[in-house]
Order: sequence, then structure tokens, then C-alpha cells
Amino acid sequence: MRLLDWIDARFPASKLWNEHLAEYYAPKNFNFWYFFGSLALVILILQIVTGIFLTMHYKPDTALAFASVEYIMRDVNWGWLIRYLHSTGASAFFVVVYLHMFRGLLYGSYKQPRELVWIFGMLIYVALMAEAFMGYLLPWGQMSFWGAQVIISLFGAIPYVGEGLALWIRGDFVVADATLNRFFAFHVIAVPLVLLGLVVAHIIALHEVGSNNPDGVEIKKLKNDQGIPVDGIAFHPYYSVKDLVGVIVFLFIFSIILFYMPEMGGWFLEKDNFIPADPLKTPEHIVPLWYFTPFYAILRAVPDKLFGVLAMGGAIVVLFLLPWLDRSPVKSIRYRGPLFKTALTLFTISFFALGYLGTQPATGLYTLMAQIFSVIYFSFFLFMPFYTAIDKDKPVPDRVT
Repeated sequence: MRLLDWIDARFPASKLWNEHLAEYYAPKNFNFWYFFGSLALVILILQIVTGIFLTMHYKPDTALAFASVEYIMRDVNWGWLIRYLHSTGASAFFVVVYLHMFRGLLYGSYKQPRELVWIFGMLIYVALMAEAFMGYLLPWGQMSFWGAQVIISLFGAIPYVGEGLALWIRGDFVVADATLNRFFAFHVIAVPLVLLGLVVAHIIALHEVGSNNPDGVEIKKLKNDQGIPVDGIAFHPYYSVKDLVGVIVFLFIFSIILFYMPEMGGWFLEKDNFIPADPLKTPEHIVPLWYFTPFYAILRAVPDKLFGVLAMGGAIVVLFLLPWLDRSPVKSIRYRGPLFKTALTLFTISFFALGYLGTQPATGLYTLMAQIFSVIYFSFFLFMPFYTAIDKDKPVPDRVT
């Protein structure tokens, strides 16, 4: 205790522990959907730790990068495990984040007073996309090289500044050594620092306004004589133990994938990326990894390159506007009317459909389907102010059920 008192006199360790764990009161009706926030934090730590070990042997040089990855896989002690932990962890990160975001849609976690929590979360998502894209170039395989070539060239569609911007991103007139070096620097240092800062801001903002719950009831409105929410329980030990169960289940599933199918049939690691990058040989079918394919399908659904880029960017930007598009006084889908439930169902179907179409060739039928599902995707947001305002919502209880 003397050591703790000495630390507390110089650093607010006990205060931070109490405010964010022991005396942070969360709603007592959390369910399965509330595992994914803590799982995202676990995977972030996993990615940072495995990334540190990979950088010890990786060479950010176009002549050596692919061979250094092969060296890690074949000659470094447990190198194959570290590399597969990192590559599988990247896909697991997006699975968990997408489920975490879907939970926000289900229970209205973006609505007042949690607008800033949602904005920080969306910034984390954008930073994560940048991190994944830059990391995807590093193995310097065929799909790494040509995927980067295609995505960076999209910036060239921006009027007036496009070509200069694409040149600045590449650092050369083609994807080359300068591109690999700057992507390595951003992937290893710059973006992870931004990610960590945003995660801290996300948690601080969340703990300031309190966690949402499946009923969408604000537990801070009803407190006992000690000022404790009557429908709340201390995050530690109750939810810290519950989250530990979720982590164990996740690690069990993650380990099965890691040891038995790390490529996941080409969804997590594509077969073309086991071939060294060749600027003179274009792969037959260039596609990004699965977590980018819904937006890639929207890009290809628009015939004009500039408007395709704008549509792809708009598909992400519109998510930031959710707190102001939703006019319903109800948060949780439990008490929402049929219009919102139907719209969310169609939006979810469109997202999965676009994800699949983004992996297919841009032929006539697939392009038409991508256009239809892109319209459904954007309609969910564009018509939200209208259908949420007239929807027949149910009465919300005063306390959590």
C-alpha cells in the first residue's frame, strides 16, 4: 500500500482505475453485442506486438522485401506464427470492428449524447483502413503491388490536384522503392500513433457520457442516495470478467483459423501475393482484400472515374453523419418501428452483397447488381431523416429490462 500511496501522490493511478473500471457504472443488461469493443482493443494490442517482432526482420526495400517475408516464414524461429498472427489479426480486426459498428446501428449508440463517441469511432475506422492498406503493400507480392497501383491511381481522378497528389503519395512516377519506404513508415509509426490516440479519446468520451444499452435507456437519470445508477453495475469485476469469457471464445475461434486455414481460401491471404511483385505482369483479376470490397464495388458501379471515387468516399463519409440523420427519439431497435427495421435489413443485405460483388469481375450483370445495391446502401442514409421521423416507434421503458 505504501508503494501505491507513493505512486498516487505523483500519478493518478487509483483515480484512473476507479473512474474507468472499479467505479465506472455500466448498464446491467449488456448482451452478446457488447463483447466486440473489448475484443477490438485485444486485437489492436496483438497487432502492435506482432508488428514489432516482424519489423525486426523485415526489409523495406523493393529488392529485399518479398525475400525478407519468406525469410520470416521459413528461417526465423516461430516467424511463421508471428506473420500469420499479424495477417489473420488484420482480418479479425475488421470482423470485430464491423460487428461493433453494427451494434451501434442496432441500439442507436451514435445518438445524443454519444455523437462524439461515434465520430471518434469512425475516425478509428478510417485510420484502420489506412493502416491496412499501407500494410498490404509491404509483402511486395503481386496483389500488393498492383492493388496499391490501382488504389493510388484513383487519386489522379481528382480535378486539378489529382495527378500531383498521386505522385506525392507514391513518391515516384510509379509504385516503387519510395512508395514502399513511406508506406512502411506510416504503417509502423505514424498511423499506429494516431490509432492509439483515437482509441484513448473514444474511451474517454464513452466514459464521460456513459455506455448505451440494448434498451437505449439512460441509466444516469435514475440514481440512488449514493449517486449510483440503480440500473448500473461496476464495470470491474462484473464486465471485466464477462469480457474475459468473450476473449477466450474469440481466441479459440481465432486459433482454429490461425493453425488450420490462415489464408481462409484466399480471403485473408491471396494466392497472387505469394508471387513476387512484377511490374511487367498484371494479375488477371485485381481485387482488394475482403474488408475493402464493398467500397470497391461502389467505385466500379459508377462508370465515370471521378464520380466513382466520390461515391466510394461518400459511402464512408455518410457514416459520420448518422447522429444527425436519424430523427427518431428512440435509440434501440427493440422499440423502433417497422420502417427502420426494414431499412436496416436492406442496408445489411446490400453491404454483404457489395462485399461479394467487389470480388467478382466487372461484367455487365455484376455491375448492374452493384449499381442496385449501391442505391440501396445510400438510400438507407439519404431517406433516414424522413422514415425515422414518421416511423411508428414503441414506448421506451423508464428502466432497463
